[in-house]
Amino acid sequence: MHIPATLEQARSTLAIMLGIAAAEGLPSDADKECIAAVTDYIFRIEEQFGLAGLTPLSPARLATLAADPDLALQAASFAAVMALADGVVNVAKLSAAVRIADALGVRDGYVDELARLAIGDLREIKARLPLATAASVTGEMSAATGIGSWLRPYDRQPDAALATRFQALERLPFETFGRAFADFYAINGSACPGEKGALNFALAMPHNSVHVLAGYDTTPYGELQTAALTAAMHRSHAMAGHVLPAMLRWHFGLALDTTDETAKDTFDPHEFFYAWARGEDMIVDLLAPDWNFWAAAIQPLDAVREAVGLLAPE
Repeated sequence: MHIPATLEQARSTLAIMLGIAAAEGLPSDADKECIAAVTDYIFRIEEQFGLAGLTPLSPARLATLAADPDLALQAASFAAVMALADGVVNVAKLSAAVRIADALGVRDGYVDELARLAIGDLREIKARLPLATAASVTGEMSAATGIGSWLRPYDRQPDAALATRFQALERLPFETFGRAFADFYAINGSACPGEKGALNFALAMPHNSVHVLAGYDTTPYGELQTAALTAAMHRSHAMAGHVLPAMLRWHFGLALDTTDETAKDTFDPHEFFYAWARGEDMIVDLLAPDWNFWAAAIQPLDAVREAVGLLAPE
């Protein structure tokens, strides 16, 4: 869902981003690229209204953003990305992002995780972020539920019926979405849904549907783009459940689980915010309970892309 913003509201958001960038000296190259990307892809305004023409944010302009919950959350989210853009724990930037979220009245859980990152409380972050990812799918999740058993339920209780149904996708015509989905699993050597080692289909299905429909691979770059698109498409626990885990794992090189692969310095601001803009333009939320994966599976891939509001990848 695209969030409408006036030119003044857009520039106020950009000014917030610049404020995070300048929390400890001059803006970095990544900071400047983030502001340019948001100017271009999110607000779609001319370059002269971006970085070069920004002025300090007044209390009145801040209050205008705070009065609109959607704009406030977007501005606070972009401030968080700015605090993470350099791929290192920058206490000044993280603290500034937390303060601006508080000033905007944003009480989203990811703000607490930024504060924990600033003080080095990685143990709590590693415990909480997977819960946020699960909550983004289920609507609720507590530590007592057992995140490990939820993420990989088939290790204890394989689902032969699900595995058989998934394997049938391999027999669909090449041009269908279902066949592309099955091929995605085969190419990446992923365990078949329902079999031991496979992720919970409730999470893997929408996540990998984004990969397939958006054309993003499973490299660190592709995972960051998928997280950005998902956050814009599905607002529930968007930052704590998708963006923050992806940034920490694929840009900071921080494993959230003992089995995680990691990478460093893979954040591309232009690709990230272009993916975010694609997510805003979607008309169907693939994480919504009413999206029917199996009905979409038998349709042509391009038809499904059109139906959900995702143009074919460029």
